[in-house]
Amino acid sequence: MSDNVCRPYRIDDLLRVMARLRDPETGCPWDRQQTFATIGRYTIEEAYEVADAIARSDLEALKDELGDLLLQVVYHARMAEEDGRFAFADVVDAITAKMVRRHPRVFEDTSLRATFVGSGTWERIKAEEKAERGENTGEGGSVLDDVPLALPALSRAVKLQSRAAKVGFDWPSLAPVLAKAEEEIAELKAALAGGQPDNGARASKKVAEEFGDLLFVMANVARHLKLDPEAALRDANAKFVRRFRSIETAMRAEGRTPVDATLEEMDQLWDEVKAAETSNKE
Repeated sequence: MSDNVCRPYRIDDLLRVMARLRDPETGCPWDRQQTFATIGRYTIEEAYEVADAIARSDLEALKDELGDLLLQVVYHARMAEEDGRFAFADVVDAITAKMVRRHPRVFEDTSLRATFVGSGTWERIKAEEKAERGENTGEGGSVLDDVPLALPALSRAVKLQSRAAKVGFDWPSLAPVLAKAEEEIAELKAALAGGQPDNGARASKKVAEEFGDLLFVMANVARHLKLDPEAALRDANAKFVRRFRSIETAMRAEGRTPVDATLEEMDQLWDEVKAAETSNKE
């Protein structure tokens, strides 16, 4: 690897590094102990780090995080190669073939390229691929079968709803979805009225169920609005952090902390920060 002075590292170098790390005699003890299951959680974490860099518009961080995510792909491929299943080259071959196959209007008949969006070609080809693999076919199969369990719950809710919508199980417009949200709020209130827990106590199973139903409907609202609920919630989180930090800054200027303030005082500062942000946007 000493020739890095003359050239940047390439994918082959990364593959060799991973092979060396996994070497049973001279490799890293920690890397040798890892399995698909133990590395899987890091793969999910790295995907979140990529999404975070994108959300922050930090392209320098994105470069690093994409590298970390690529390492996860190389790691899984190396372990699979050790098991005699497949190698990194097979992963590259499979995804390249898939992209070519699913874009016939680009790689076969370019004259039809403009009609690709909304044509259903991508979905049709995916369905044909699944049928060839024997997925979602025959008795007991479901269009929901391959929606990953590891997805964030809000994202998975949207994906489940989208799959069901493709076979006609969907509200025709946003209005009945909003009505359903109001219905779920009423059911949550009723569940709370049946025995609201004391401060610090765990909510009842019924309350938790109704709250989950409400979140599921709100994910459906996001889908009908063509919004990413995860992104919307990340933005809401960022806004809360920004405004609460402003409260803390105002408190420090007075030689105090939020612990020393009343809820009414903090609410007033919150309203002032909110009003200032609104004014700056106008």
